[in-house]
Amino acid sequence: MDKFKQFLKQIASITDKEFDDTLSYFVEQNLKKGDFLIKQGKVCRQIAFIVKGTLRTYYFDDKAKEITACFCTENNLTTSYKSFILQEPSNLALQAIEDTQLLVIDYENLQKLYAKSTIWQTIGRTVAEREYIVMEKYASVLNNESAKEKYLRLLKEQPNVVQKSSVEDIASYLGVTRRTLSRIRKEISQS
Repeated sequence: MDKFKQFLKQIASITDKEFDDTLSYFVEQNLKKGDFLIKQGKVCRQIAFIVKGTLRTYYFDDKAKEITACFCTENNLTTSYKSFILQEPSNLALQAIEDTQLLVIDYENLQKLYAKSTIWQTIGRTVAEREYIVMEKYASVLNNESAKEKYLRLLKEQPNVVQKSSVEDIASYLGVTRRTLSRIRKEISQS
């Protein structure tokens, strides 16, 4: 709970009492490696804080090829945001790539928190703003960086992901083939 409290305090001035009052709205959920938080085509009813572990967000392109959109790591919130907000089927799947511990809140309870607490209105708005910035940065990286630059960024910003993820998942995240990723890794190790 301390990690979650610290995360929230970085967003808003939540008091210990406000934090304690909100804990009853959250439940602990444990996922084994390979388990899903949300499957593509299902309505996402939860948003999760990752206490421990890593999730991979992916979708299928028009050729039914699996594309990794992001890796969600500890001390962050994750969900299929569009599905969660609109309560419509998700285009994304979120799957644990290792055993993962989460604190989750369902859609209805989050709405109750928003109605009850101005601090949670602030938290919700700030999280939405941060998520928008992350998505805009990601779009810029996709369009403006080479695969090698993207891989170096991943090594710098999320080094644990490189160790925990499969080569196929990393290659699809970078938008390259497994062979190209191997070449990039070789170039980096020789420089």
